[in-house]
Amino acid sequence: MSINADEFEMLAREGVTTPTVEPSDVVTQPLPMRRGSVDAAWRALKAAPLTAWFGLFVIAFYAALAIFAPLIAPHAQSAVVGNQYEPWSAEFPFGTDQLGRDMLSRLIYGARNTIGIAVMTTLLSFCIGGVLGLLASIIGGWTDQLLGRAVDILMAIPQLIFALMLLSIVGSSIPNLILIIAVLDSTRVFRLTRAVAMNVVVLDFVEAARLQGEKLGWIMAREILPNILPPLVAEFGLRFCFVFLTISALSFLGLGIQPPTADWGSMVRENATLIAYGDVTPLLPAGCIALLTVGVNFVVDWFLHKTSGLKE
Repeated sequence: MSINADEFEMLAREGVTTPTVEPSDVVTQPLPMRRGSVDAAWRALKAAPLTAWFGLFVIAFYAALAIFAPLIAPHAQSAVVGNQYEPWSAEFPFGTDQLGRDMLSRLIYGARNTIGIAVMTTLLSFCIGGVLGLLASIIGGWTDQLLGRAVDILMAIPQLIFALMLLSIVGSSIPNLILIIAVLDSTRVFRLTRAVAMNVVVLDFVEAARLQGEKLGWIMAREILPNILPPLVAEFGLRFCFVFLTISALSFLGLGIQPPTADWGSMVRENATLIAYGDVTPLLPAGCIALLTVGVNFVVDWFLHKTSGLKE
């Protein structure tokens, strides 16, 4: 109960004193601790199926190889350390390639180069497609129509053939490779972002934010994006797989990551002649590509099932 100044002066004249509370007399009750996001994530992981655990293990293993490649690899990725096509041995566990370079070292560095470029390309494609998709859903009108028709034109052209044509014109450098694949892959991100954002734009809290005079960027980042994040995160995993396979295919065709940089796609092409002699060495980089793709898809499948609320 609050006492104003006049009532306090009247009580003072009557000799009534207000009780004072010493700090030692105050008993504080501890607030209940909230379970953090880390605990919730750990509970979700414990309930995850074996396929999700397998995928997480594969992703963690590949990430460790990519980050610590200079420390793990026994040789540099372009160092000639032996004769051509040496067999598997204690010195060269997976033999050597057509130039005498250690296959194990190139596999490790290939994880760093291929996965690193694929992650950067996927991030750029989501920045382009995600922002344009949000703008199309919020602004609508001619902006939505123009962006939608431009995306339809790009999607009508086969992606791999279009990428081959553009790379043969502008060159196969790593920046060109990242930019071209990111732009072509952003069309899929645009369509998904626009589709899920259209269901959120019409809700009342978005309209209230508009009436309050909030800026377009604030509405996109604070009102719409948090509500469409789960499908976008799942799509990021799927798009990473497609970008990863596209880069490997372009490298296999000679227009991707250029030598002497180690890349799994080009390693399959360079050692393909060994298959005729019954040597499985060319299958090692192909197996690395397949294993990572399967692992990421396992994690994406579990994440989609978890966020959708479906029961077993």
